[in-house]
Amino acid sequence: MIKDITLGQYFPGNSAIHRLDPRTKLVGMIAYIAIVFLVTELPLYVLPALFVLMTTLIARVPLSYLIKSLKPIALLLVFMFVINLFMVTTGDPLFDWKFIHVTQGGVWQAAFITLRLILLLLGTSLMTLTTTPIALTDGMEKLLTPLAKLGFPAHELSMMMTIALRFIPTLIEEADKIMKAQMARGADFESGNLVKRAKAMVPVLVPLFVSAFRRADELAMAMESRCYHGGEGRTRMRILKLQWADGLAGLALALMSAAIIIGQRLLF
Repeated sequence: MIKDITLGQYFPGNSAIHRLDPRTKLVGMIAYIAIVFLVTELPLYVLPALFVLMTTLIARVPLSYLIKSLKPIALLLVFMFVINLFMVTTGDPLFDWKFIHVTQGGVWQAAFITLRLILLLLGTSLMTLTTTPIALTDGMEKLLTPLAKLGFPAHELSMMMTIALRFIPTLIEEADKIMKAQMARGADFESGNLVKRAKAMVPVLVPLFVSAFRRADELAMAMESRCYHGGEGRTRMRILKLQWADGLAGLALALMSAAIIIGQRLLF
């Protein structure tokens, strides 16, 4: 399961999605999240799902690689589905047995919430898979530049968030190495119930935290040795410039938003 976490990992490529301006991707991700939350009818989730599918195909990211991002939260998805299934009692009854009551409204709400979480995770994972951490830093800093004139630490915040995002795959790799080393010494992380598995993970957390602090200290020393003092006087190897493809991406999001708004008003 450790290797199934794709958040923060970059999938190398030279597709049209990879070449988009990082500012377009960041604004597009925010707009996509807003669109997903604006949907109030389950059938209309077809549009965001098609958008994610088409973007994945254009980016040439294997669907299996993207779907792997759902495995770490599979238990959460099942939990959310079950909670909504039994807690929502509106609509026609579908199943009644003692204290178990399943209604049409419960099934509808459970599917709605679960699909929303899936679409949110797939959309955000797709952005990190097609954008390098450096590009994310530059794009975020550019977007926050107007606030920097008011004293807002735009560069520092962008760098902090990008380093945190970049550390995710690093810590995943470190955790995998620690688990394999302990399994070679007889540790068992697969058998037993959920409580036993959680207890078995405790010996992994201590060396993982030690490794995280050590890597953070090494990174700080490396940045200081290179005379890093924030964004002042810093130049960039790649100058960000919006292209026609960025306009097409924005148009696609705008059309999807309009289709959802019109669909909710006319069809439901």
